[in-house]
Amino acid sequence: MINKKPLVVIMGPTASGKTSLAVDICKKIGGEVITADSMQVYKKMNIGTAKPTIEEMQGIKHHMIDIVEPENSYSLADYVKDATQAIECVYENGNIPVLAGGTGLYIDTLINGVELNDSNNDENYRKELYDMAADKGNEAVHKLLAKIDIKSAENIHPNNLKRVIRALEFYKTTGIKQSEHISKGERNSLYNTCKFCLFPERNTLYEKINKRVDIMLMQGLVDEVKSLIDGGVSNVCTSMQGIGYKEIAMYLDNTISLSEAIELIKTGTRRYAKRQITWFKREEKTDFVDNTFGINLDYFVKSIELSFKI
Repeated sequence: MINKKPLVVIMGPTASGKTSLAVDICKKIGGEVITADSMQVYKKMNIGTAKPTIEEMQGIKHHMIDIVEPENSYSLADYVKDATQAIECVYENGNIPVLAGGTGLYIDTLINGVELNDSNNDENYRKELYDMAADKGNEAVHKLLAKIDIKSAENIHPNNLKRVIRALEFYKTTGIKQSEHISKGERNSLYNTCKFCLFPERNTLYEKINKRVDIMLMQGLVDEVKSLIDGGVSNVCTSMQGIGYKEIAMYLDNTISLSEAIELIKTGTRRYAKRQITWFKREEKTDFVDNTFGINLDYFVKSIELSFKI
């Protein structure tokens, strides 16, 4: 641990207050934010991803936001490569990186030094799974994953077909669950981590989620999705499978009403938060903080200072 560089990690379910805490911590310790969010990497997708505004960033540099065109795919391996480079840039700036986000798989893979490569591919099996999805729906493929790797299934939405199939393909070619492969990578961690996980009381969290969705609609979520579609972003793109985008796309396609779309977004976001909570509960060497009634910033800063002796 002596030779490992410091990395602060702020985890938690959606709408739990991770971004604002990360910014406040950066201001106190001299840090920069490394975002761990599978949707905020996409350009032109601001409202539905709850991307922090310039005002919310408060002058703190944020990395891993707005780096991919929404019509392009972006893999876990891509994220790890780019985020690792971003972290090195923060060190070169003389600052401490603060990794903040709710995509647990991204966080685990990045901080645990898990090696990712293309040697575990089975194109025939992959095609078979895509054909199954086309014939029986994404849920059918997701159920296959749940049978062999429940932890990965809990963290991957059925509509994120690419990641579901990747996890199944990994298991078929290696005989190892993707979630177990990730957890075994901890011994190779490149960083001296100080990890926090925000856990507000569930009803409070759900109220925040519902309010956030209402605010997104007022801010122009419908126009944002329409602009993406008009700009040529297909509904089969990974970016358009994100919660909020696929439901509004269905509304714009006259498949459902706006009120139905809003309810689906709120329900889907609450379910996603529940899956995030399940994922994060298994994290080791993590300080779980109930922030239902607010944040004691001094507590976090002192813990970081003690951990890194700064």
